[in-house]
Amino acid sequence: MDSFTLNKAAGAVLMVLILTMGVGIVSDIIFEPTIPGEPGYEIVVASEEDATSEVEAVPEVAPISERLIEASADAGENVAKKCQACHTFEQGGANKVGPALWNVVGRKPGGVDGFSYSAAMAQFGEEQPAWTYEELDHFLADPKGYVSGTSMGFAGLRKPEDRADIIAYLRQQADSPQPLPGE
Repeated sequence: MDSFTLNKAAGAVLMVLILTMGVGIVSDIIFEPTIPGEPGYEIVVASEEDATSEVEAVPEVAPISERLIEASADAGENVAKKCQACHTFEQGGANKVGPALWNVVGRKPGGVDGFSYSAAMAQFGEEQPAWTYEELDHFLADPKGYVSGTSMGFAGLRKPEDRADIIAYLRQQADSPQPLPGE
């Protein structure tokens, strides 16, 4: 390799370095950053007196015994459509992913023959003699929170009125419906 070719290669490398440096300097001039006088996000820390003054009241939910008075089994049938993928409601209905729910009010939790319950639900069934209106209300609000470890994948019904309606519907789905609280 002769010295002329070596000088051309070295010159090309130096030219690329100078060009890269030049582009960096020119871009700093064109896109000059502006630094604000104060931070962009001001973090406000609430004092103790502010924290207590802004507490919101949790809405009071009426007991299920009061909500069942105004509950509609017809509306509950519509709410129950969310459950039909996993449960049946008719008499003699087959178990699906979840047990059949005919005659569930007043029945022992985990008490459907031929259905394989989770260990958590079986344990819950040993501790509870029957599904009461209150038990169903709490369970339908948050199944995994009420029976920790249950295999029921449903997130729950947040609206108290929906829970009362579906419980009224479940009450009708029985050979002899359980009496309402206070009857």
